[in-house]
Amino acid sequence: MSSKVPFITLNNGVRMPQLGFGVWQVPDDEATAAVSTALEAGYRSIDTAAIYGNEEGTGKAIAASGVPREELFITTKLWNSAHGFDKALSAFDDSLAKLGLDYADLYLIHWPTPARDLYSDTWRALEKIHADGRAKAIGVSNFGPAQLRRVLDEGSVVPAVNQVELHPDFAQAPLRAFHAEHGIATEAWSPLGQGKGLLDEPVIAAIAERYGRSPAQVVLRWHLQLGNVVIPKSVTPSRIRENIDVFDFELSADDIAALTGLDNGNRIGPDPQVFN
Repeated sequence: MSSKVPFITLNNGVRMPQLGFGVWQVPDDEATAAVSTALEAGYRSIDTAAIYGNEEGTGKAIAASGVPREELFITTKLWNSAHGFDKALSAFDDSLAKLGLDYADLYLIHWPTPARDLYSDTWRALEKIHADGRAKAIGVSNFGPAQLRRVLDEGSVVPAVNQVELHPDFAQAPLRAFHAEHGIATEAWSPLGQGKGLLDEPVIAAIAERYGRSPAQVVLRWHLQLGNVVIPKSVTPSRIRENIDVFDFELSADDIAALTGLDNGNRIGPDPQVFN
């Protein structure tokens, strides 16, 4: 099935699908089936990471899909124990080997781990990987403004993407503004708030009912209209298909504002400033 997902253009001209499929918490032996279902449903962007332990299962689905490599956008991430120039280069080789790919479309530093204070050296390694053409774009994940500023000051490549926790309960407006100012794309992980109460929120339920859509579809639409890149995850085939079926309706400005107004500053995941 062909994809109907629109693209955003990253700061180096690379085009990235605005909606992709995440495989966090999907066991390796289930990843092949889940990614295969996603590719059949029209997803072309797949987001994995070394720490997820499912790069091999993801790679098997990619190999078996029959989708031309140039139509796919594959992201993986460097884990905290692999910070530092040489370790990062080696970790990237490992990830590519597990995925069975010659290059990644996007390679991210998963967390800044400020206590290690190595993310600047790690970024130099990603710059080399990018210069060698082995990653079409490079970026970061869970970086705050202070860490982004340091990468901008000490590096020679502006991160293409910062992938962060972002959902209506935690809308990250100041960070999104910083990204916009510096040409960094905002990518949301846990875009549906991991379902913990967010999808039962009466405001979202009422909007969903009005549009004849599921609460998850309404939240994904909110992200897309804000300009975020979004990577919902599921292993349920019906939900995988439902999550990509969000391009034939549009939320009103009032509904966008109502969803944005739910922001209560509550994180689900760890605080990147202290997570090491």
